[in-house]
Amino acid sequence: MSDGTALAGPDGALRCPWALSTPDYVTYHDEEWGRPVHGDDALYERLSLEAFQSGLSWITILRRREGFRAAFAGFEIAKVATFTDTDKGRLLTDEGIIRNRAKIDATVANARVLADWAPGDLDDLIWSHAPDPAARPAPKTVADVPAVTPESTALSKALKKSGLRFVGPTTAYALMQACGLVDDHLETCVARSAV
Repeated sequence: MSDGTALAGPDGALRCPWALSTPDYVTYHDEEWGRPVHGDDALYERLSLEAFQSGLSWITILRRREGFRAAFAGFEIAKVATFTDTDKGRLLTDEGIIRNRAKIDATVANARVLADWAPGDLDDLIWSHAPDPAARPAPKTVADVPAVTPESTALSKALKKSGLRFVGPTTAYALMQACGLVDDHLETCVARSAV
């Protein structure tokens, strides 16, 4: 049983304990999680996937990510904004994604909202909520990693005020972690120095 500190992986390098449960997680942890993501479409994709993850394990979403990309036109905001009720019906039968009507509706509705924004607005809004890294000590154990922060609560409120859905404070914080607004790799994790 782990005490929540970094654990040695198959290569002997220390990693956040959650990263060692599957090979998919090791790759995601080492190469993607916590690294800065910019660009409206890229951030819309992450925001959408985090919304689909709500109530589920992230591995469930990660393993279907290519299915989601195919189903949602590569998460190009301009394309998803044109989705019709027929498209939503198609998505409800697509076994490559999570077939949840409320989450599908929110993903399409969010694209319609974002399609009216100027290029870079979503990127600017999200990144304006990144906390000062110097004010955040590196977590020593998993218990030191919050699920919600004042910044994620503020980001959630800003996104909701803009008309976006499925963007609660926990989802907003998961987005912040995944997109590198915060570095929640544990202090001794091999990926922390790589971020």
